[in-house]
Amino acid sequence: MSYPGYPQQGGGYPPQPGPGYPPQAGGYTQQPSGYPPQPGGYPPQAGGYPPQAGGYPPQAGGYPPAPPTGKPSHHTINGTVFNLGNVLICSLRGFRGTIKDFPGADPLRDAEVLRKAMKGFGTDEQAIIDLLGSRSNRQRVPLLRSYKTAYGKDLVKDLHSELSGDFRKLVMATLKTPAEFDAYELNNAIKGAGTDEACLIEILSSRSNAEIKEINRIYKQDYKKTLESAISGDTSGHFRRLLISLAQGNRDEREAVDISLAKQDAQALYAAGENKLGTDESKFNAILCARSKPHLRTVFLEYQKMCGRDIEKSIGREMSGDLESGMLAVVKCIKNTPAYFAERLYKAMKGAGTKDTTLIRIMVTRSEVDMLDIRQEYVKNYGKSLYTHISGDTSGDYKKLLLKLCGGSD
Repeated sequence: MSYPGYPQQGGGYPPQPGPGYPPQAGGYTQQPSGYPPQPGGYPPQAGGYPPQAGGYPPQAGGYPPAPPTGKPSHHTINGTVFNLGNVLICSLRGFRGTIKDFPGADPLRDAEVLRKAMKGFGTDEQAIIDLLGSRSNRQRVPLLRSYKTAYGKDLVKDLHSELSGDFRKLVMATLKTPAEFDAYELNNAIKGAGTDEACLIEILSSRSNAEIKEINRIYKQDYKKTLESAISGDTSGHFRRLLISLAQGNRDEREAVDISLAKQDAQALYAAGENKLGTDESKFNAILCARSKPHLRTVFLEYQKMCGRDIEKSIGREMSGDLESGMLAVVKCIKNTPAYFAERLYKAMKGAGTKDTTLIRIMVTRSEVDMLDIRQEYVKNYGKSLYTHISGDTSGDYKKLLLKLCGGSD
């Protein structure tokens, strides 16, 4: 059985460059000192391993520091202060994930814990939850190699045979690097009968240029075709153009905002939609996919002042179907990324049934980026904590690991 998207295993334990997002300026966010007590530590060993030198090797596959997901409640441009209302401030608040590096973790000791959890009759799911739920991505991914080094067995295959259902899917997701998991999810969204358009838009509208370029590289490596060709073969029309534009990973990422250009873009959007018969979708595409996020936040403010209507309402009036959903997702991500993911999580769990694929993807991919902010937006917008909603909508070991990623109630 093959498991696409997992790193190739080899002998020994050299430093692992690993497929993942390329190193960002500054590398990993420094973690605050003084970790609260966490489960997932090592049980007393009889004999145990001798002290290990170095612990985990440098891992280039973890999440990079999240780009700013919002702005302060006011924005000064050329001396003019603009109120940005509900847009969240994240970039000034340090690390906003819930999963951090576990201090003192050692890959061979972790491999031993996992082996003992699966050895013999039955499986110790709680030991697996405690360990994987308290290790960062850059500490989990090297376990594939240390496990094979110690036991000559494939960790993914062993876990796959021991676990089942949504719990197995969640565990498998935690053992991929971010780029591998994104590529895997995009491939699943495209292949087979039907297309998960919401998944395509969610990933491509929320990742940075560097992340999207790495997703493209991993996608071609793992699935033997380009992401663009896969999108082209499975979508059509203006929605396909939107996805292909986003998949270039070529958005302007400058922080500076030119207020005169923002006003021009607001006027161009108005002229392409509300102020004409029909809609010039290509103009919306060009502006929303190419301009920087700080610039677009200003464009949205200027647009509302110009026509008295929020850009989201105009998109709803001018477009329909997948294109409407896609454009709205792009706008929501630009305005307030954590609020966008809070809405996605809420819709995944509300009503009858649970969209577990969406739930797993967001909980895994945002746990080291902005889960604390998503939790705040969730309780503010939906009147109960994300932790409470997950607790009531899932069960068993699956629920336990999801709650580990959630990190607490609000």
